[in-house]
Amino acid sequence: MLAQAPEKDAHSNRAPDLVPMRIIEIELGQPLPVLSNFDEKKGRHYQRALGVVRLHTQPLGTIELQLPRERVEPSEYAQILWNALHNEINEHLQQDGLTPVSELRSDGLPRATPPPCIRERNNFLGSTDAPFVSVIVPTHDRPERLAICLNTLLAQHYPHYEVIVVDNAPKTESTLTLITKKYSDASQVRYLREERQGASWARNCGMQVAKGEILVFTDDDVVLDTYWLTELVRAFRRSDNVACVTGLILPLELEEPAQFWFEQYGGFTKGFRRRIFDMAKHHPKTRLHPYTSGQFGTGASMAFSAAYLRDVGGFDPALGGTGPIKNGQDIAAFFEVMMQGYQLVYEPLSLAYHLHRRDYAGLLKQIYGYGMGLTAHLTKCICDRPRLFFDLLSKLSYGLFFALSGRSAKNQKRQASYPKELKSVELKGMLQGPVGYLRSRSITRKAQQKG
Repeated sequence: MLAQAPEKDAHSNRAPDLVPMRIIEIELGQPLPVLSNFDEKKGRHYQRALGVVRLHTQPLGTIELQLPRERVEPSEYAQILWNALHNEINEHLQQDGLTPVSELRSDGLPRATPPPCIRERNNFLGSTDAPFVSVIVPTHDRPERLAICLNTLLAQHYPHYEVIVVDNAPKTESTLTLITKKYSDASQVRYLREERQGASWARNCGMQVAKGEILVFTDDDVVLDTYWLTELVRAFRRSDNVACVTGLILPLELEEPAQFWFEQYGGFTKGFRRRIFDMAKHHPKTRLHPYTSGQFGTGASMAFSAAYLRDVGGFDPALGGTGPIKNGQDIAAFFEVMMQGYQLVYEPLSLAYHLHRRDYAGLLKQIYGYGMGLTAHLTKCICDRPRLFFDLLSKLSYGLFFALSGRSAKNQKRQASYPKELKSVELKGMLQGPVGYLRSRSITRKAQQKG
């Protein structure tokens, strides 16, 4: 039996870092909003909020704000935003060719109509250069979550795209019923069924029929900003040799301890600065590059050149397939981009929100799977390229420190409430990963031979 969450359910008895937070977007290019501590959708009051701060729609960062009363006026929090993000604000203004400012007032920042960054985006959308794109969404018997995701997909500000829903080893007809009844008039939505269970099989199924020049992948528990797709596609132009782009993912809610602990574990957020990764000059100056592929992005928001992804055979079904390994296919795909000599762009202008698991048992299973996926991916590296064995061996001790030490950059978010059990279950998963991958590899080969 998996353990129950060690924290009590009553909000008042939780550790300070586990008190629920309301997620609020704050746009600085217009008058700042009055913040309410009551969320109508949730039907409850909050003591604090996570402010997602944007300028000209572009995310600059997040900041915790206190909600001591029913209404918090802009004059009460404008200085807090300025103190935390003044460098990012002025950097963005300078990139737009606008005059830097020395303060943030309640009426927001000076406005150009429209600012250059938005004009540039609009010019791209209005040109003939925007390629046709296929968005592939694997799903498994979660029609309620899928419907929310699809609604945000159909609201994208992008001119030419299709949405391919891959019903992965379904036990019911709920997904087909949803698509047939609710989205029959949405011409860009297509339905596929893949009987082999696993995200890799589902993504590869979508890839085989996709018509787009760029293949974009997201998950059914993700809510997408209206410019999510546009900014993923535009990022392919940020450099000359881009095969993959990943986007910024923030938590959709922070209600339960498990959701806070997932953020402390590392979450999906990779920062608010665009980064380019390759094996030449664009990479973090650490000895673990490119094996720490998790820093490149997240599978819930990623895009590949269709030509590239088909050329490498898509995603490895031995990672995220029918075998014991259910994770690691995304980081393995990012790693392969490096090994093939291409570039990967992390683009934080492409924003999505992910619904983290609410239950502690689910989080335990997730972290265990991530631990398995990491070392399974490293085992795949050696199986595919035996010459990497000694390179990986030389990095083993530092890699263990990076993965497990509370002093490493990976684990610095962890607070006092973070359960020791999550640390141990991650280690157990890491120890099981190599054997699990070899078993998954054997199972996959047999399945491919039968197919």
